[in-house]
Amino acid sequence: MLIDHRTYTIKPTHMNRHLAIYEEFGLKAQWRHLGEPHAYMFAETGAMNTLVHQWVYENAADREKRRAAMMADPEWQVYLKKLSESELLVHQQTSLMVPAKFMKK
Repeated sequence: MLIDHRTYTIKPTHMNRHLAIYEEFGLKAQWRHLGEPHAYMFAETGAMNTLVHQWVYENAADREKRRAAMMADPEWQVYLKKLSESELLVHQQTSLMVPAKFMKK
């Protein structure tokens, strides 16, 4: 199992706008290729203006195949353009993680 853990920082006070753009233009395409995320959440306390999502893959090859299909999807490209035009994304951090051996799959 490979978990793609992504943390994004969104411009302050613009989380709802960012989520609306994703829901309208990106969600269907992303979920079509990657499946439903393990988590998709935003901060209520602590590091405000952060959004975290996690995607689960069988392994690195599975991740590469599914992400390549998503990147080739014209609908996903529309979302990326809308996101870029919005200028709401401040920072992105991606960590590929594996569960500890004692965790159930």
